Amino acid sequence: MKIKTLRLSAILVPPAAFRLFTKPKNVGGQAIIEGVMMRCGKNVSWAVRDPKGALVVEHFPFVSAASKSRFFRLPVMRGAVNLYESLVIGFKALSRSAEIAGVEDKPVDKNDSAAVQKQKTKDAVASWLSFGFAFLLSIGIFVYVPLWLVSQFVPADSAVLFNTLAGIIRIALFIAYLVLISLWKDIRRVFEYHGAEHKAIYAFEDGKEVTLDAMRPYPTLHPRCGTSFLLLVALLCILLFSVVDALIITFIGPYPHVYVRFAVHLLLIPLVSGASYEVLKLSDRYRRFPIVGALILPGLWLQKITTRPPDDSQLEAAAAALKAVV
Repeated sequence: MKIKTLRLSAILVPPAAFRLFTKPKNVGGQAIIEGVMMRCGKNVSWAVRDPKGALVVEHFPFVSAASKSRFFRLPVMRGAVNLYESLVIGFKALSRSAEIAGVEDKPVDKNDSAAVQKQKTKDAVASWLSFGFAFLLSIGIFVYVPLWLVSQFVPADSAVLFNTLAGIIRIALFIAYLVLISLWKDIRRVFEYHGAEHKAIYAFEDGKEVTLDAMRPYPTLHPRCGTSFLLLVALLCILLFSVVDALIITFIGPYPHVYVRFAVHLLLIPLVSGASYEVLKLSDRYRRFPIVGALILPGLWLQKITTRPPDDSQLEAAAAALKAVV
């Protein structure tokens, strides 16, 4: 697997890590390299352009843990499960799309089964190492760095001020990250497919046949987007971390070191993501109310960075991926 493949996949981990799938028929998706991934119910598919411009569509079943256990369907818990599953499926889709799009190493002789298996193993190891590195780097930059910076000038026994400043720094770092990667031509292509994904989902949600004519009028910004989700996570982190820190400081005492605070906050991330999932679902359901519409605006504004107007070939990819799962 080429370094370019690993680079693209790793860079796309933070903005593409979380995709929420709600009404109708639980449909949602993700932009990938030269294509779109869609998930609906117990099916996942992707449509990717190969080097010759042909559209390659693949689909497979995926049974969520939430469908196997009532516990995983509980509010908040289902959001945490969705976080994990979205990370796994999303990175698998990114890796596979890189292969189809032709940014992998020289093709292996398919008649040599040993060589083919060796290459598959090599690619799988490289992909997951890349994913692991990107995930840990994201945690370090967006969770630990803000805490460390604030700890240099805010007392350890502070809860609200500490987490408010850390949250502001976290959001600023995330926005700066999105702006920087949007300057890269290959990432801009992914952001165009992101816009196509949203247009296809809008058409489907409105009960229309998913055609080019039906998709074109819709905006590229969607209130249930993963970009909005990440912004919501950052905001809820301020609230939840402040409450938990205040309780710990009151009953146990100030954190002895920023590492301890970091570890506590890290353990709370599944809870934050689960709560954010519920809030985003509610905001999508009631987005036509003026107050709710105003509250979701920041997330939509942020999508102006992560989405771009797609061309017809990109809309075709989004439509093909969606039709393969519904």
